[in-house]
Amino acid sequence: MRTKLMVVAVVLFVCLVMTVSVSAQNYTIAMVVKGAGNPFFEACRKGGEEAAAELGFNFIFQAPEIPTAEGQIAIIDALIAQRVDAILVSANDPDALVPVLKRAMDRGIKVVAFDSGVAPAGRHLFLNQADMELIGRIQVQLLADMIDYEGEIAVLSAASTMANQNTWIEWMKEELKLSKYEKMKLVSIVYGDDLREKSYTEALGLFRAYPNLRGIISPTTVGVAATARALEDQGLSGKIALTGLGLPSEMAEYIRNGTSEAIALWNPIDLGYVSSYMAHALLTGQIKGASGETVNVGRMGERTIVQTADGGLEVILGAPFVFDKDNIDEWYQVY
Repeated sequence: MRTKLMVVAVVLFVCLVMTVSVSAQNYTIAMVVKGAGNPFFEACRKGGEEAAAELGFNFIFQAPEIPTAEGQIAIIDALIAQRVDAILVSANDPDALVPVLKRAMDRGIKVVAFDSGVAPAGRHLFLNQADMELIGRIQVQLLADMIDYEGEIAVLSAASTMANQNTWIEWMKEELKLSKYEKMKLVSIVYGDDLREKSYTEALGLFRAYPNLRGIISPTTVGVAATARALEDQGLSGKIALTGLGLPSEMAEYIRNGTSEAIALWNPIDLGYVSSYMAHALLTGQIKGASGETVNVGRMGERTIVQTADGGLEVILGAPFVFDKDNIDEWYQVY
């Protein structure tokens, strides 16, 4: 009898040790963003750090000095060598990162893309900031209201290889096909590569090339702030309308003085937070990463994984929020 009790005690002790070992697993999750010094991604970093504090994993934040796919590939190679457990990535190129991310997945590293996705072959899950169609269409709608649905307009985007930017622009074009926009004409699409000075220079180029320009859409936080500065420097505030996707902290001054009547954006802190929770759920086995599964994302509640037309799996964060004079003072200190 004593022998049996000893065996039971040993088995229970082993189970307890295994349970403690699993619960104390010290995961490392790395976030790789498009480029260094971008306030949008610094806000994403805050969200990742918040999730790390709640869930108890190690958090690494890295970015190339110049927003290129090559820079991100070098960082991801180094993270594979470090044997991190998961990689969160906002891609500068949806296809160029696939080979290195496949190598990561082959080593057992979980990959969650967010903000700007990679092709499905290079990720387990994608956190889409909002419905891509809605993001594209709402920016045209905002600008149309500002210019009374009439005149020449242009788009100042980030890099020509960025999947999210290109998809939004395609939906802008679809929105412009509607009859109510028949007096509006998209005359140019230019790329500032998410660099402040290049975006500023591209904005100046639009002013010179199109003297009858009525409005600009810039679906990038770097680009919209640079364009606002260019408008002010050239004395064009109120003469050329501006909207796009901007950080309320950076755009508050321009919204208050009328350089931009309104901008839209989701909360980048939430992007970093939710993508981190998704990666942790994959690591702990809470989810397998299959269509129809529900993932708990902390203070954001629950989100459902859905399959997209290209066979990828994604979670949608939510609808973009519009910032204007009525609410900017409530948000400009938040992010």
